Amino acid sequence: MRGEIVVSLDLRHAGRREVALRYEIQGGKGLPVVFVAGGISANRHVAPSRAFPEAGWWPSQVGAGCAIDPAHHRIVSFDWVGADGALDAPIDPADQADAIIALLDVLGIARIHAFIGSSYGAMVGLQFAALHGERLGQLVAISGVHRSHPYASAWRALQRRAVALGALQCDENHGLGLARQFAILSYRTPEEFDARFAPARVVDGRVRVGAEDYLDHCAARFAGRSSAVAYQRLSESIDLQSVDPSRIRVPVTVVAVVEDRLVPLADAHALVEELRGGTCPREPRLHVLRSPYGHDAFLKEEADIDTILRDALARTVASDDSHIASQEISA
Repeated sequence: MRGEIVVSLDLRHAGRREVALRYEIQGGKGLPVVFVAGGISANRHVAPSRAFPEAGWWPSQVGAGCAIDPAHHRIVSFDWVGADGALDAPIDPADQADAIIALLDVLGIARIHAFIGSSYGAMVGLQFAALHGERLGQLVAISGVHRSHPYASAWRALQRRAVALGALQCDENHGLGLARQFAILSYRTPEEFDARFAPARVVDGRVRVGAEDYLDHCAARFAGRSSAVAYQRLSESIDLQSVDPSRIRVPVTVVAVVEDRLVPLADAHALVEELRGGTCPREPRLHVLRSPYGHDAFLKEEADIDTILRDALARTVASDDSHIASQEISA
């Protein structure tokens, strides 16, 4: 099922605003609730269903027979606050966590079995765990940590300048496309490009490098489904990430990728060490992957992510038998 609600949120940098929360649910009532969140370009449609057969952004992990199976879990997801471009104001990742609480309240969900977040979704998951841990069974944070690394923030600042340049030239799509191309270079790795693309060649009197066709394809796809305001505000939101891990009191599984240039492995180690020094009820786990796909490994390394998710969800079931994680209250 899909739905939309309008709620008032007290945004940390923009005051009280009315925002629309667009959500999607797979799986029946009474099943353990799993909230799933991806990067800033992800949306509420995580995987295909009978009602909505489009592929979704994570069909390798959500669906019949997958780690997150609607036969065994009630899967909740939503469009990020600001994703529709209607909110032109700074959006903190903590604001997204508050929006999720507002959505759960309307849906009558008192507590979720697990929050599974990737990239920006992992950052929001950490905010949720720190601010609303009493509503959460456990967190799986994939390729996202408690802060934005200054190098990654610099990448994103240049991407936003590309968007602004496109707007100055009255060509918003060109600016968005260029920003997306810069982003792709930060998501992936030199090793992948070396193995995948041919050397430069001369075409119609100019030099064209091997990756340009691929990057142009990525730009065209993205510019057709996003807006400049949404991209700017959600990109900024990543850079506002700041969580004190000592405030997190739920079990956490962290997944990091050695080749990830946006979320360095050292930051994942630092997060886990701070969680260990806090009040988590169970030893935090760190899984380290190797992947030529870098930051995008959560989308591409399907078998490894599947194994990690199955293990995490099974351990939550074992530790949560005395407290039904999906108990529902009257809406």
